[in-house]
Amino acid sequence: MKKEDVPQHRGLFGQRRAVCYALDSDGEYVLTPTAGWDPANLANRQAWEAIAEELTEILHRVQAGELSPLAYHMARNQMTAGMLAKYVRIFRWRVRRHLRPEIFSRLDAATLQRYAEVLRISVEELQRVPDELDLEMPEIDEIEDSEA
Repeated sequence: MKKEDVPQHRGLFGQRRAVCYALDSDGEYVLTPTAGWDPANLANRQAWEAIAEELTEILHRVQAGELSPLAYHMARNQMTAGMLAKYVRIFRWRVRRHLRPEIFSRLDAATLQRYAEVLRISVEELQRVPDELDLEMPEIDEIEDSEA
């Protein structure tokens, strides 16, 4: 694709740009910024909707007392127990165990602090969840056309 033909269909990127390769006037590949293109925007929208559904389900399970708040914050950051275990530097089985509310409620301050640092939230935020999903997703229809 030529540099001037790179699509600029605004979508989930907002004011940000992605980078793709395109041919310049000399026939050389160059990095070219793009606001997105419709097929990628649709795929990203579907992925975010799936993430929102999963996060809503986990939020309801936390509110019902089936999972600890750690499960919500882990899912919100799109982390698995294995990933979180590596970042916090504890065994995966311990992270899975901490997803149980009765175990999580007895965690010591140092362990809570390690989780909070990795998740980039305070210990107080780690110990609670919002009343409703707080995932911010821009609406494709609300974004102005960037071609001018």
